[in-house]
Amino acid sequence: MQRLKTRPQFQAAMAGGTVSRTAHFALHRLVLDTGGSTPAGQADAPTGPGSLPSTQGPQALFAVQGVWLGAMVPKRWARRAVTRNTIKRQIYTVGATFEARLPQAAHVVRLRTAFDRKQFVSATSDQLKQAVRAELLQLFGYAARRSGGAVSAPVSPVAAEAVAP
Repeated sequence: MQRLKTRPQFQAAMAGGTVSRTAHFALHRLVLDTGGSTPAGQADAPTGPGSLPSTQGPQALFAVQGVWLGAMVPKRWARRAVTRNTIKRQIYTVGATFEARLPQAAHVVRLRTAFDRKQFVSATSDQLKQAVRAELLQLFGYAARRSGGAVSAPVSPVAAEAVAP
C-alpha cells in the first residue's frame, strides 16, 4: 500500500467522491485507471512544470499502480498532536488489513467530527483507540463491500441506498 504524500494527491483523491461515512469519519476514493497511462509517443515529450498533458489528469499523480491511502485528521477536530497521531496510526493499520479487498484507487480517510473529550479524557486512552478502530473497521468494511465486483463504474447515491442493507 502506497501512502499519499502531496497536497495535489490528497486533493485529487478527495475530488473522487465519498464512498462511505461513519459518525466521525468519511472515506473518499478516486478510482485509478488500470490501463496503460502512458501513450506510445510520450517518450520524447517535454517534461517540467506545465508540460503535463490534460488527457492524463489526476492519474499522473499516482505513478505506481495499486492501493493508495492518506489520512486527514484536522487540528479542528483533534486538538492534541498525540490524539491526531494516534488516529492516523489507526487509519493506516486498519487500511493495511483491508488492502486486499479495496480496489486499485486512491483513498483518503478524513476525520469529520471530534470525539467527545468528556467521554475520552486521555488523548491516547484504550477506550479512544477501540472506538476509533471499531469505526474504521465499519468504514472500510462498507467501502470494501460497496466496491464488490465492478470497480470501474461509480454507483449513484440513489442506487446505493436502494441496495444498502
